[in-house]
Amino acid sequence: MTTTENIGMTFYQNLGKLFYAIAASDKVVRESEYKSLRKIVKSEWLDVDDIEDNFGADAAYQIEIVFDWLDYQELNADESYNQFEEYYKEHKTHFTDKIKDLVWSTCNAIAGAFSGKNKSELMMLGRLKLIFEK
Repeated sequence: MTTTENIGMTFYQNLGKLFYAIAASDKVVRESEYKSLRKIVKSEWLDVDDIEDNFGADAAYQIEIVFDWLDYQELNADESYNQFEEYYKEHKTHFTDKIKDLVWSTCNAIAGAFSGKNKSELMMLGRLKLIFEK
């Protein structure tokens, strides 16, 4: 695996942590949130770059894999968000304005997938907005 591929894998894995944190912020990850994430990965994230994992699959699928794993492990949403935030602060150059916009729209779609956005999701979105604006 090349350095670029490793950066891509880690990048997508950390996005999976963020998207899980948004979905799990209210302590329940719903099927509609899963469906929303999968739809956006296929329609938007697969076109971001050409990086593949060791099995020849687009690295963007790491988003779904990590999301599923964290839900299976029932990781605390705040802990998952904090791991993403730490990654973001150390790798800001990977987050162009276009990527930030795509991250933001993905988070909003997940948060709104089940009966609109609730208080805990809005708070998590607010935290994301603050780090993106720094």
